[in-house]
Amino acid sequence: MNTTSSTSLMARLWKLSERGVAALNALQPAAQLLARIYVASAFFRSGLTKLQDWDTTLALFSDEYHVPLLNPTLAAWMGTTAEISLPVLLVLGLGGRFAAAGLFILNGVAVMSLTEIAPAALQQHVFWGSLIAALLLWGPGGWSVDRFAAPWLRREILGGNDAANRYTAAASPTQT
Repeated sequence: MNTTSSTSLMARLWKLSERGVAALNALQPAAQLLARIYVASAFFRSGLTKLQDWDTTLALFSDEYHVPLLNPTLAAWMGTTAEISLPVLLVLGLGGRFAAAGLFILNGVAVMSLTEIAPAALQQHVFWGSLIAALLLWGPGGWSVDRFAAPWLRREILGGNDAANRYTAAASPTQT
């Protein structure tokens, strides 16, 4: 076997794979935005449904949803507030990891509070949880308020522009 031709072939394959990875990396902000919108819409619509008929919401939290350690009325207020506010933050990517963490907890409590859950509903919650976990781990993405606000906030909070305080994307609490 000719080592020059095999090296050349390997070099071309390597460069091709690098271009493929670069293309996939370029798609990450769009994928993160779509995940944020998808998850946020599910929770936001649920919150709007609860607001439309508050008496039914209170009855559900009293009879169907058994939220541990919380009074049903308080659980209804807290859950509905989270379902309305956290999705807005998530879509904007403002405090994206905070919003993702809140929705992750809300999703988990929703699953645990139901005495019976249909397999299809459980699968939907698992899917939402997976998307939320990805957003929590990797941040809201490049197309988010966090991406642009974090450097300014870091400078304002830590002060100065010296090398020790210089923002790097890897150091952001909200964005990688």
